[in-house]
Amino acid sequence: MPRLLALIDTHNHLRMWRAFITIFVFALSSCHKTPSAAPSKADYQPRAGDIIFQSLNGSDLGAVIESATKSPFSHCGIVTKQGDAWMVLEAIGPVQEIPLAYWILRGKNMKYDVFRLDDRYQATIPNFIENARAYLGCPYDIQYEFDDAKIYCSELIFKAFKQATTEALGKVVELGTLDWKDNEDFIRRITGGDLPLNRLMITPADLAKAKQLHHVYKE
Repeated sequence: MPRLLALIDTHNHLRMWRAFITIFVFALSSCHKTPSAAPSKADYQPRAGDIIFQSLNGSDLGAVIESATKSPFSHCGIVTKQGDAWMVLEAIGPVQEIPLAYWILRGKNMKYDVFRLDDRYQATIPNFIENARAYLGCPYDIQYEFDDAKIYCSELIFKAFKQATTEALGKVVELGTLDWKDNEDFIRRITGGDLPLNRLMITPADLAKAKQLHHVYKE
């Protein structure tokens, strides 16, 4: 019993520290101002349906994605709201919604960029988010295949938007058109030795270039 109580106490302390870190990140974001033409953290006002991008900290897969796409983005999600809490809906393990502050904290140097759907798409956002939430719990697809058995971050956003509007958000590309050669060993390792250069995918970089989006916050 003493050991069980000690474990419970440790768990409670971890929860307290996580709550402290979340509050600290939001406080830092609210207070920080930068003399730049780009919006500062304090200037970013979250809106449901925003698409948020980051570089994953300490991720081998993230490093390969950034290298192959020549982009600072290796991960993305959809900004949502639950009650008064801002969240991010993402596919990183099983599809989940997590607090926006924790999502920011997980990125490299806590940096992130935000893109927003143009005004003509605002009415579609509830359906867009509902479509994405339909994938909650779906496992992550490290193979980057375009099926519904598993799903990756930009695929989740691409499919949810297409279901809501019938439009493609960004350009679908083949693996072979990316800068894959420096990452061939990693690709073969996760595919079991294959090199599927004709595999179609939507990368975070190509999603960010979508004509339906405009940049509202640049780190």
